[in-house]
Amino acid sequence: MADYGIHIPHGKVVIHYNAKIGKNCKIVSDVTIGSLARYDKWGAPIIGDRVFIGSGAKIIGAIKIADDVVIGANSVVTKDISEPNTTWAGNPAKKVSDKGSFHYLNR
Repeated sequence: MADYGIHIPHGKVVIHYNAKIGKNCKIVSDVTIGSLARYDKWGAPIIGDRVFIGSGAKIIGAIKIADDVVIGANSVVTKDISEPNTTWAGNPAKKVSDKGSFHYLNR
């Protein structure tokens, strides 16, 4: 992978205009990265570098996602994920592994 950029291999992705997405992230289809309300005062997500976001995931609110995190398919994230190199899944998302995004991004 290059030293910059974002990879959206296919499908529809909705990203709030105030969201920030780090380097070398991969976002698969039907992902929403948005705020809790349509008003800017609620804020938008800040996503770290080398984050893999699975199909159908929802990342909502003024939250921060650490570097090298995996967010599983159809997960709902509404709180900060401050532990790098971890995998999160479910609704609400919970830590399910201490393995990060390396294998998802370097295939």
